[in-house]
Order: sequence, then C-alpha cells, then structure tokens
Amino acid sequence: MPRKPPLPQLPTIKGHALTAPPAWALLERELFALMEDAARLYAREYFEAGGATLMAEDVDDLYEQCYNFGLFYALGAHDDLLELHLRHWNAVTRVSDVSFQHRTRYNEHKKIFRPSIYREFWSHSQAMEWHHLSEGNMALYDFGVADPTISENERRARRFADMFTGDDPEAPNYDANHRILRSPFQSAQGPVLEGDIELAHTMLYAGRGLGGSCNYYGVRASLYPIIKDLEVRWYEKPARAKQVLDLFNRLVLQCDTPNSLAATALVTHAYLQTGDERYKRWVLDYTEAWWDRTKANGGICPDNVDAQGVIGGGREGCFWGGQYGWNHYQGYNIMFHGINIAVECCQLLTGDSSWLEFLRSQVRLLVDNGFERPDGQFVVPTRYGPDGWDRSLQPPGPSVLDGIEMRGYAQEASPMRSQEMIHLYHASMATEDRDLIESIRDRDTERDWNDVDVGMGEKNRGQIEFARYQYYEGRNPDWPEKLLRAEYTAALNSYREMVEDERSHLDIIQSNRVPMHVVLTKALTQVTTGAPQSIYNGGLLRATVRYYDADRLRPGLPPDTAALVDELGSDRVGVQLVNCHRNEPRRLIVQAGAFGEHHFGEVHFDRADGESLDSIRVEGKYLLVELPPGAAVRLSAELQRFCATPSYAFPWHTDSIPVPFPQASVSTNPADRTEGRGSWTGLPPDRD
Repeated sequence: MPRKPPLPQLPTIKGHALTAPPAWALLERELFALMEDAARLYAREYFEAGGATLMAEDVDDLYEQCYNFGLFYALGAHDDLLELHLRHWNAVTRVSDVSFQHRTRYNEHKKIFRPSIYREFWSHSQAMEWHHLSEGNMALYDFGVADPTISENERRARRFADMFTGDDPEAPNYDANHRILRSPFQSAQGPVLEGDIELAHTMLYAGRGLGGSCNYYGVRASLYPIIKDLEVRWYEKPARAKQVLDLFNRLVLQCDTPNSLAATALVTHAYLQTGDERYKRWVLDYTEAWWDRTKANGGICPDNVDAQGVIGGGREGCFWGGQYGWNHYQGYNIMFHGINIAVECCQLLTGDSSWLEFLRSQVRLLVDNGFERPDGQFVVPTRYGPDGWDRSLQPPGPSVLDGIEMRGYAQEASPMRSQEMIHLYHASMATEDRDLIESIRDRDTERDWNDVDVGMGEKNRGQIEFARYQYYEGRNPDWPEKLLRAEYTAALNSYREMVEDERSHLDIIQSNRVPMHVVLTKALTQVTTGAPQSIYNGGLLRATVRYYDADRLRPGLPPDTAALVDELGSDRVGVQLVNCHRNEPRRLIVQAGAFGEHHFGEVHFDRADGESLDSIRVEGKYLLVELPPGAAVRLSAELQRFCATPSYAFPWHTDSIPVPFPQASVSTNPADRTEGRGSWTGLPPDRD
C-alpha cells in the first residue's frame, strides 16, 4: 500500500448530539448501498472481463453507459466504483481505436460498433459536434473530482484541451485570429470542413423520426435563405446534389456555432488538473467572442458565424439556421447548453459573476417573448425562423414520408424549462434571478413544482430542479426524503431488471439492449452538495460544498455518514451531518465549493450541552468535522463565494496535485510553458 500523506491541521468541529438518524439519512445510505451493488452487477452482466462493452453504439453512448461511476465514487461510493469507471473508460477507448476493427456485426439492429477513436479522442471519420462530444466527455471530467493524481488522465486533460486551443498542430480546430472553432464537427485530426451526401441529408432533412420534410423547423441545420424550400429528394439529381452539398459545406460545416461553447468545459477541466493559465485565457477569450457577437446581434445569440467570424456570413446576414441552432427540432436547448456551460466555467475561473449576464440575457429574451396560452399557462417560444419567433402552440403531428410514418419532435411554444433558470440562480444567488424564477412560477398553471419527477432518467429532463428550488424557499419541506425515496425506487427497478435478466452475452449482443444508467446521481448530488445536477451534455460538477473521508484520505462521505444541505443563501450555507453507525466514529472534511472556489467564514454549530450554539472562524476552504458513534451536527456557515483559485487538488495535496509522471505544457508560446500544479513530490529531482 502506498504511504498516505499527513492530513494538514484544519479547523475542527466535533458533533455531540446523539440522535436516531432521520429518514433522509437512512435513505441516503441505502441508496449508496443499492447502487454500489447495481454497478457491480452491471459490469458482470454487460461487459467483457476486460471492461469492453457488449453494446453496439456510437462511442459517446458507450462512454455514457458508466459516465457517472466516478462521480458516484467521489460522492462516497465504494473504492471499486472508481476502478470500474477506469476499466470501462479505458476499454471503450482501447477497443474503439481506428487502428483496427475490434468486432464485427452480430445483430440485425441499425446500430453497429464503429472504430471511432484516434489518439484517445474522436477520429475525423467519426467526428462529433459538442452535443455528443459533451455526452461522451462527462465520463472524463469526473476523473478529476474522483482522483486527479492519475498520470494518464493528466496527460489526456492537456492533450485533449490542446486540440481545441490551437496548440496541437495535428488538430487545427481553432482559429485564434477569428476566435472560432472552424466547424461544428471536430476531432483529434482537426475540423470536418467537407461532408458527404449522407451527412448533409442527415442534417438538412427532418426525416429519420424528426418530423418529416420540414425545411425550417425540425431539422438539425438549414440552408436558409440561400435555399428556402429544399426538396425531399434533392440528392437524386447529381447537379442538384453537388449544389446542395457545396452549400452545406460552406454554410454549415465551415462555420462556428454556440453549441461549441461546451468545449470550454474540456479546457477548464485541463486548467483544474494543471493550473496552466493558457487554458483559462482560452476559455475566457472564446466565451467573450460569442458574448460580443450576441451584443452585436441586438442581444440575441446568433447560431452561426462563417469562417471569418461574420454573423450570418454567406446567409445574407441571417443569424439563424446553423447546426443545432434556433430552428433545431429541439429548439433552443442544445445551443443553451453551450452558453450555460461556458458562463459557469468563466465565473469559476475568474470569480466574476458578470459573465452570467450572457446566459441571463438569453433567458430574459425567451421570457420577454413569452405569452399566455388560451388556458392561462405562460409559455415561451423555442425556435426562431423566417417569420421571427415561432409562437405555434401545436407540434407537428405524425406524418407519412416515403411510406413511413414519422413522429414529430419539433417543439411548440412551451412552459419555461427549469435548467437555465435554476443554474443561473445557483451561480449568482442574485435577487434578480430569484425574481425571474418567481415570475415564472406565478404564471405556471400546469406543473406541480414540488413534484420530484425522477422518472426522466439521468439526463436534464423533467422539472426535478423546481422541487429543489422550492425546498430552499421553504415550500417543499419533505423534499429530501421524497427525492431520495423516488431515486431509490428507480434504482431498485433497474437492479431488479438486471437480476431477472437471464440472457447470455450472445443474446445481449444480438438484441443490443441493456439497462441505461443503473447508477443515478441526481438525488445524491442535489441533497449532499446543495447544487443542481451538472448539465448532462458536458457541464462540470456544481457544488456548494463537497466532502472527503479524513481517515481514508479519499473523496466522498465516509461509510455510514449522511449529509444534507438544508440552507442556501448568497453568503451562507447550512449543512446537516449524521453518523449512522452506532459503534464507530467518523471524520470528514467539508470543502467550500466543488473545486475549493469558495471560502468559509464563521461557522456556527451545536454545543455539547445541546442548548446553545458555538462558533469557529475558518477563513479558508476546509473544515474538519468529527462525529462520534450515532452523533449528528448541524453547521451554519458564512460563505464567500467564488473567491479562491479552483483546482482538483484534495485537501492533503497542499500546493500541488501529486501526479507521478506529469506532462509539461506543449504550448507553442515559450512564455506559456509550465508544469502547472502537476508535480510529483514523492521523489527527489534528478541531478546531473
């Protein structure tokens, strides 16, 4: 066993109150135990021994299968959850390499296993846009919160970020002069600047279950206004096919889109791992470029700029129609993912909350253009098109195209979704953002904001964030127990499905069906860290507080320990901590922020006599709490938000993350070259 570093001296609080564990605490620990067993069973049933998946899917979906195992470990799950996460991620990366064909097709379904990885990242032939790159990268980011000392992951963090900052000549995705990513589709071999008929057809045509032959709505991208009415079978005439493909390459592929702002999370991940300032500069510069374009476009974020960074370049100035933009079949949401992720990264890196105005302005834009339906429900438009804001109240119905019945997914004007509003308020804790949420709540006639609504799986769907908001407003007092109970039920259903699955590995391969997300981290993240769920499509962890086991020196709550953030404010946080073990003490470190970006001030806690409060002044990011057997304590802490340099470093890492084999910066600018924070302190330096 490697020698563990000493725990630094930390301000210490001791819990004294012996208490029967509250229901939420017991549910929390039962949820940990159930999903630990579920993760192990999932690996036994649906992976080869080496960790390779039995599924045939796009590579981002393969990573998604266990995307949150590392986060689950970092919240307090057993050590083997991190081992499973590493084994699975490395296996997916290894067997998906383009240098060989790992497997042939064993089934009749449309999904096949494709070699997709080059230099451990997406290859040019299987390049993705950031909606899907982000889904795959969620599994990568949480290695940082789980264990930032893994040498190969520190190397990956640098190398992957360099593919997007312009520092990797083999992957020239970024144009620093025009501050654009050169295509919506990017890879380890650079941008995709020219496509084929199949790609153009997929992006421009709203078939394949996405709503028929609509040319403006229900598509992934359009050629408007150069081609206003694209015929369904454009590809059957060679001359027309060439014309459309040339336009697609120029108007869609050789452009940038705000969806690519999600790349800021990948580069911020490298900063948190290394402390290299050039990563911070890139995140701020790229986000600023899109914020400047938004202001230049009258306050509405354009969804396309050309190869020179010109809004609507080649489209006669039309600011909408780009990849996953304002006329996309899911409306604004994919574009807003990128904006939301970027402003959270900028605030984290600088401590400056003015970056949030970029997201706030777009949320207000939707609300300002909202209206009441005849039934009184307030709705907002989700798309923009030839006639301005689309205020239709009915989605496209089923249609028949080429003899096939299609289901329409294009969205009508809808009630304002929770994600952007709740993330904005959690980031700012500003009265203006709370007032915005309250104004939406007062006009919401069809949704129950106290409903935990966990039936939507792990993705950012449903209205689960509303119930969390209601709790902190004092309107949903039993929310922690309701949420944990609902999440337990969902996890139990997945567990029983696996237990009762009698298929062989060959049967699984042939059917290509396995349970999705048997580990659920929504409830545990919300309850224990006092934060909304990370944006599923590529957001970094959000946390008001997080925890470390002070005796085992690893992240997460110690065994038998439960936590609940029961108060949130602009300068305050309340936390309940419970030791559910009746014979053994537990010690844990409470950290201010997901990455130590906050600081505690004065912390009040229960005295031993149980009749009054004591206090301690921390003035730092860490606090040690000792819990005797069966003891509980409530902390009420002053909190200075976004005042410290964020890092993946753990409390005992002191000034550096002890990566055994750190990689130096590869910036082309000699002034930028640095080892960052990644230096190994366990060995003496070489001497000539």
